[in-house]
Amino acid sequence: MVKGKKERRILAFTGAAALVAVAVNLFISAINSQKKQKKKELPGLSVCVKLSASEVIKLADHIIAKSKEVHDSVAAVPLDKVTYVNIILPLAELEALQFPLVQSCVFQKMLSPSADVRKASAEAERRIDAHLHMCSKREDVYRVVKSFAARGEWMSPETKQFVHCLVRDFERNGMSLTLSKREEIERLRNEIDELSLRFIHNLNDDRTFLLFNESELSGLPLEFIKSLERADYGKVRVTLSSHHVLPILEHCKVGATRRMVAMAQGQRCGEQNLHILESLVQLRHKLARLLGYSSYADYVIEPRMAKSSSEVFEFLEDLSAHLTELATRELCVLKELKKKEEGESTFGVEDIKYYVRRVEEQKFDLDPGLVKQYFPVTVVLAGLFKIFEDLFGLRFEEISEPEVWHGDVRLFSAVNLSSKELIGYFFLDLYSREGKYSHTCIMALQNGCISSNGVRQIPVSLLTANFQKHNNDAVVLLNFSEVVTLFHEFSHVIHHICNRASFARFSGLRVEPDFVEIPGQLLENWCYETSSLKLMSGFHQDISKPLPDEMCRKLKGKHESFSALKLKQELLLYNSFQ
Repeated sequence: MVKGKKERRILAFTGAAALVAVAVNLFISAINSQKKQKKKELPGLSVCVKLSASEVIKLADHIIAKSKEVHDSVAAVPLDKVTYVNIILPLAELEALQFPLVQSCVFQKMLSPSADVRKASAEAERRIDAHLHMCSKREDVYRVVKSFAARGEWMSPETKQFVHCLVRDFERNGMSLTLSKREEIERLRNEIDELSLRFIHNLNDDRTFLLFNESELSGLPLEFIKSLERADYGKVRVTLSSHHVLPILEHCKVGATRRMVAMAQGQRCGEQNLHILESLVQLRHKLARLLGYSSYADYVIEPRMAKSSSEVFEFLEDLSAHLTELATRELCVLKELKKKEEGESTFGVEDIKYYVRRVEEQKFDLDPGLVKQYFPVTVVLAGLFKIFEDLFGLRFEEISEPEVWHGDVRLFSAVNLSSKELIGYFFLDLYSREGKYSHTCIMALQNGCISSNGVRQIPVSLLTANFQKHNNDAVVLLNFSEVVTLFHEFSHVIHHICNRASFARFSGLRVEPDFVEIPGQLLENWCYETSSLKLMSGFHQDISKPLPDEMCRKLKGKHESFSALKLKQELLLYNSFQ
C-alpha cells in the first residue's frame, strides 16, 4: 500500500467513532515508530519483525498504555448511553489492531537470533499478559458490555457471537459473582498456577538416569549409543528425556530394557508430583464449583462445541467401542511376533512401538534413508505450494529482500487467482539454529478482519521448523515424517490466510478449539497419495526422478497399518487429560 492510500485509510478509520480513533492511534503510533527499521513498505503488513531489545520493551509499554486508554473510555460510557459504536466497536478495533503489535513483541522470544532480544521479548510477554489479566477482571468494562448485550439490539450472527464471547470471558473469570467469591477465585487461580509451575519445573529439573550395558541396548543405532554419556564399569547413562526414551522404545531388541525405561519414565517425579497433582485436582474442582460448574471438565468443555464433558466421554466411548474388534486383531499380530522373538514373556505397553515397527519393516520393507533422498526441502516446498495453489485457487509469490529476523527466513504473499486480490502473507523459518524454538508450528502474526470502514485487514502467518542445515551448500533432505509435519503445518497457514471472518477474535487459528487441528489432520492425507508424492519428491542427485510408485504404495500402506490400535492409544491419552 502506497503512503497516500495508507493515510486515506487512516482518515476513514477516524470517521467511524471518536473512541475508535484511540484504538487506531495504537496502530499508527507503533508502526510510525518502526518506519526507520523497514526496508520497504508492503501492503497490509503491520507486523514489526526486526526490533531491538529496547524497542520490544518500548512497544510493549505502548501497547499496554493505549489498551488502558480504550478500556477506560469504554468503561466511562453511562449505562443508558451504551451502543455498538461506543462499546463493542472500540473493543473489536483494539483487538484487531493490537494483535500484530503484540505478536511483534512476543514471537521474538522464540525465534530471534539475539539473546538480548529473546530476553526482552519474554519480559514484554510477561507485562502484556499481566495487563490482559487485569483487563479480564475489569468490572466497569464488564458492566457496560453486559448492559449492551441485555438490550438485545439487532446484530449480525457474527457480531452477536463476538458480544457473547466478551460476556462469557468476563463471567468465566467470575465477574458475575460477589466480590468475596471473586477474591476466592483469584486466590485459587494463583495457587493453581503456582502448583502447575512447580509440577513442570520438577519434570524439567529431573536428572534421573538408568545404567545399561551396550548389550542391553541391542538394536539401537551405533551413533545413538555413542552419543550416550559413559559411566563406570563400561555402562552408559540413559536419561528419561524423550530423545532417549523414544528411540529405546522403538528400536531396542531387549524387552527388559524397554520395560525398565517405560516404567521409569511413567514414575518420573512421582514422589514430588503426585501430591501436587492431587492438590491440583481438588483446587480445580473447587474453582469450577465456585463458577457454577459441576466439574472442572465441564468448565473446560463449556465454551467448546461439545458443551459438556458427558458429550465428550460418550463420543469417545462410542468411538472406542467401534475400534475394539480391529484393535484386538492388530494387537494379536504384535503379541504373536513378540512370542516368536522373546518367548512367553508378557506383552506390555512398552512393546507396542517396537513391534509395530518390526511388523511394518517386514511387511513394507521401506528404507527410511533411501526414502529421505527423494525429499530435498526445495522440491518438497515446490510440490507443496503447487498442491495448495491448485486446491484453493491461490498463487504464492516470494517477496525479494524482505525485512526479516534471520537470513534463512523467507516471506511470501498469497494472491487469489481469480480476483487477483492479495489475501495474506506467510513467513517460512525452516532451519535450526542456536536459541531457536525447537518444535515445528505456526504462529498467527496478524489476524484477518474487517475494519470499521469496511477495509479488510489481511492475515499474516509464520511457519517455523528445525530442519538440519549442515552447511550452506549442502542439499537439505527431509525424513518422510518431516514432510508430513511440514504439510500439516502449512495446512494451518492456508486455513489462517483464507479465513474471511469479520472479527479478529474469530480469525484463522482462533476458531473453536475443537476444530483448530481439523484442517491439518484432514489435508495431511494428501501426503499419502501417489500424485502428491510425485509432485513433492525428486531424487536429490536428479530431481526429475520422483519417488517410485512402489515406494508411494508402501508409504500409504504403512500409514494405514495398525490404525485402530494407534487411535485407541490416542483415546486413552485424551481420556487421561480430561
